[in-house]
Amino acid sequence: MMQVALSMAGLGFTAIVALVGSWPWCIARAFLVSIVVSRAMTAITRRSPRVAGLAASAVGLIAVSVGSAIVVPEARVSGWTLRAAGGALAAGGGATLLLVGAGVLLRSLRGWKRGAVVPIGLLLTYVIGQPLVIATVATNVPRAHLGLATPADVGLVASEVRFTTSDRVSLAGWFVPSRNGAAVVVVPGASSTRTAVLDQAAVLARHGYGVLLYDPRGMGRSAGRAMNRGWYGTPDVQAAVTYLTRQPSVQDDRIGVLGESMGGEEAIGASATDPRIRAVVAEGATNRVAADNGWLDDEYGVRGRFQQVVDELTELVTDQLTAASPPIALRAAVVRSSPRPVLLVAAGRVREEIAADRWIAAASPSNVRVWVVPAVGHTGGLRTQPVEWERRVVTFLGRALSGR
Repeated sequence: MMQVALSMAGLGFTAIVALVGSWPWCIARAFLVSIVVSRAMTAITRRSPRVAGLAASAVGLIAVSVGSAIVVPEARVSGWTLRAAGGALAAGGGATLLLVGAGVLLRSLRGWKRGAVVPIGLLLTYVIGQPLVIATVATNVPRAHLGLATPADVGLVASEVRFTTSDRVSLAGWFVPSRNGAAVVVVPGASSTRTAVLDQAAVLARHGYGVLLYDPRGMGRSAGRAMNRGWYGTPDVQAAVTYLTRQPSVQDDRIGVLGESMGGEEAIGASATDPRIRAVVAEGATNRVAADNGWLDDEYGVRGRFQQVVDELTELVTDQLTAASPPIALRAAVVRSSPRPVLLVAAGRVREEIAADRWIAAASPSNVRVWVVPAVGHTGGLRTQPVEWERRVVTFLGRALSGR
């Protein structure tokens, strides 16, 4: 049983790693998988039951974590592709290996050691499984399609535009010219395209602002590979700002950025290094790196500190799976952007979001404000309280981008 399950997991992993990148790298990664599977097979078939159980459980945990992180988003967005099938094979084989291996290990132990297997196993599953799942999901993102919504659906007249980042990735967007000399880059969240922020763009354009909303890299009609922790946010946002500075209707000193969820985190990060960004509105921003979760100490004590260790492992694994480098913490970013103003919009129903935003703001209270939108979920401000959202955001941008 374990041999069959290991073969399934190995075949699934091969399909996953051999379908991304250049052919030499695909072949190299597939060869590496075959070596790992061969060594694991030796441990399972030629060693003691204890070693066999440990090896099967370890490989199974890795396979089910990575496989499930691949198949769920891939199948939901792109359907049953070869990559999704590979994830399903890896997850299925991994689950079988984990269960059978744990059973073999339990039978090989006696006394207190047997009793310790379950709690230790659950702890390791959390400490190892969570970083693997989060890192895999963040770095293996299916392309979200642009969809049918257009600027015309929200009363906007926009042109289709393209611009290039500093690392030569071509991004696609819509641009609405400014009528008041100011402009705002509007950035969608993870696994989203520009269509997700059409309503926000419509509010800004109604007040005369020029608006540039774009597909993040790897999404919609933009080139590149997506990364759902926002680690590519700075070059993407900076390229959008550069595009705005070249438009005759936009004054260079009157440019802001509004981001939703991960887009808000990207806006905050970009403002730390780009003085052309005169104001930031970030709704639903919480974290991109482990250092962003320092608030966990105050909220959860020992449990919070333990979670921070897991977050650091997650960041370490993520860093190995992407060409992007970890960005600076959001707390450090708002300090660097001072005195330029930042408005953090937090969902009243999401305790963690409120705590994270208040912790970020505490680092630089002179330029950061937090608005907690009562009784709403993540990024639900405009949808549930449109009048108040419009009043607060437009007033904030009006003061920040006045040009005086």
